[in-house]
Amino acid sequence: MKPLTEVTQNSWAFLRDPMITPTGFREYDARWKFPDEINLPGITALGMGLGTQMHEAGIEPVIAVANDYRDYSLTIKNALMLGLMRAGIHVRDIGPAVSPMAYFSQFHLNAPAVAMVTASHNPNGWTGVKMGFERPLTHGPDEMNRLRDIVLNGETVAREGGSYEFVDGVLDAYIDDLCGDFKMSRKLKVVCATGNGTASAFAPKVLERIGVEVVASHNDLDYTFPNYNPNPEDMEMLHDMAASVTASGADMALGFDGDGDRCGVVDDEAEEIFADKVGVIMARDWAKTYPGATFVADVKSTGLFASDPELKKHGIKADYWKTGHSHMKRRVKEIGALAGFEKSGHYFLAEPIGRGYDCGMRVAVELCKLMDRNPDMKMSDLRRALPKTYSSPTMSPFCPDTEKYDVLARLVAKLEQHAQTGGTLGGRAIAEVVTVNGARVILDNGGWGLVRASSNTPNLVVVCESPDSAAELKAIFEDLDAIIRTEPSVGDYDQTL
Repeated sequence: MKPLTEVTQNSWAFLRDPMITPTGFREYDARWKFPDEINLPGITALGMGLGTQMHEAGIEPVIAVANDYRDYSLTIKNALMLGLMRAGIHVRDIGPAVSPMAYFSQFHLNAPAVAMVTASHNPNGWTGVKMGFERPLTHGPDEMNRLRDIVLNGETVAREGGSYEFVDGVLDAYIDDLCGDFKMSRKLKVVCATGNGTASAFAPKVLERIGVEVVASHNDLDYTFPNYNPNPEDMEMLHDMAASVTASGADMALGFDGDGDRCGVVDDEAEEIFADKVGVIMARDWAKTYPGATFVADVKSTGLFASDPELKKHGIKADYWKTGHSHMKRRVKEIGALAGFEKSGHYFLAEPIGRGYDCGMRVAVELCKLMDRNPDMKMSDLRRALPKTYSSPTMSPFCPDTEKYDVLARLVAKLEQHAQTGGTLGGRAIAEVVTVNGARVILDNGGWGLVRASSNTPNLVVVCESPDSAAELKAIFEDLDAIIRTEPSVGDYDQTL
């Protein structure tokens, strides 16, 4: 049966027929407002589609499945598992989890596939699935496009042999894998901020096990998110973490998003360190042990990965790539990088440090290890040791899902034309326009401004950086925004300078 592409609630068909809006099939995961954009039969159709895709790919019909802590995620997971079983798949249900625990279960259970029901950091009302076949990778655009076609074109195939198994013990194995036998040798007091999300059941345990003194910050599981939406890229969460550091005298704060695959950092002086700068701090430390290594950074990230003298001294190579956890995981694996970093707080730590997937808990452990290796340093010392740059937060002006890619294509063309005709940003000449993912307009002093389309929400994404001053940063943003504003369907920003 082909799903209907218009979702009409409170109707006979809504209770019986699969209904799915096509825009929920995104670049590297599936995400919808529930039940506004997908109904439960639609989720079951998605499961059948994923199972059909597994058979089509020729992999063993076994999948590990998990869900985050939102009150409706178990219902979504049950509908998804029904579809998978109808497609002849043996489902191994590991229960509630953070996304990296689901990814870990692929290794731990030797499962050929994984499906994690989560809307990540999106507000309540959203649902979705992160899925993958080839560990530690998750679906990219090609796989997502094929899954969409299978589901929306009614190409799903019912098969015999589907079954269900609940698998206990993965949580303990995941924490064992993160911590091993490591124990802190220095005293470290850390604010653990989880925004009442799923990471509340994990992060405090992990930090306590390695010998960290934990200052709890919204660590009670509560799917209403009563304090803020757990998103360590959002300034509301970062400000709250900073206030907790000031109140407790902690050495730093570590914050985790709704499904635990991202980590945000505030230092001992209550300074909020954007994740790309944290990545440079970590890269500097690892460069001593792994000289000549390659680090991947997404196009939203600081230019320091390429320009930092300390990294250059150790022969570190920088590779700037497409934003998105699936793109970054794949790139790290393809080029044999030691790690990948996204400004959003996704870190992809490959062997021998991690397993290649994004895990906020792994980052937390590695940051504590870094502090242990540098017992005379505070996080603020490590921050100040970096070359000074002035960076914007990630800003997201509204743009409809149905229009954002066309809008972006026009903006890329306008920015390329702007460069070709001698235009400037912030009074600086344009040295290059990199179009691997949207347009990153690089200026003659190393400053830059980026505009791209969000893969997960109806927004564009705008980030800017200046190596010289806050005033220049503001000027770069204002000039870039003036070009963005030539597109009438672009709306208000969620935050700005």
